[in-house]
Amino acid sequence: MISTLASITCRKTPITTMKTPASKGSQRWLQVAVNQTPELLDVALRRAGAIDRNDAVQWLSPLAADGYCEYRDAAALRQLGISSLPDRSLKEFWPPRGPVWDALGVSGKGVKILVEAKAHIAEAASPPSKASSSSLEHIRRSLAEARAWYAPKATAEWSGNLYQYANRLAFHYLLSRVNRIPSRLVFIDFVNASDVGGPDSEAAWKGATELMHALLGLPSDLERFGVFHTYVDVRKLVS
Repeated sequence: MISTLASITCRKTPITTMKTPASKGSQRWLQVAVNQTPELLDVALRRAGAIDRNDAVQWLSPLAADGYCEYRDAAALRQLGISSLPDRSLKEFWPPRGPVWDALGVSGKGVKILVEAKAHIAEAASPPSKASSSSLEHIRRSLAEARAWYAPKATAEWSGNLYQYANRLAFHYLLSRVNRIPSRLVFIDFVNASDVGGPDSEAAWKGATELMHALLGLPSDLERFGVFHTYVDVRKLVS
């Protein structure tokens, strides 16, 4: 049975998500990976350094048994086992309707895992925030605060283009830096997703990430902040 929480927070109705899994793109491939081949995700995360070599992830979404629900805001925190943030609340940091997480998990060592997945490069080039003027001012303050942690000299406006990438970084900042909760932000870039014309090499993804970081004023590598890019070849998910 789908939980009441899932019914409230899922992008689609519980019945639709349970009976109709995604048919293509990053949503499809992540659903397959989490529910059918989670060991491949563990390998990819270990390779990237997002989890230790002897660690593994228990995935909490998107689960087939939960209608492939994806979570946002306080529901995402509860899914991760976080009842409240000790030093600064989510409400103080961000207005309602924040990022919807493609996947959530907890490692065997208690590290919270937040995932954003992509299957083609154009998908990463998100438009500016469409928040109302009052919410946008709140968002801009928090983005600027997060930007100062990742890149103190950066001046790029993070609520513009590449906003989706920036707001994921901001939420990780809230958990990891502000509230000192062990967490990892993981961008899973799928390779050889021919169903959506995705890139056929890790190098293509790395080039796109390097450009995004340059546009946002970020250093090329964010691993010291707990932010990782990892690569999963979809051919291994269907072999």
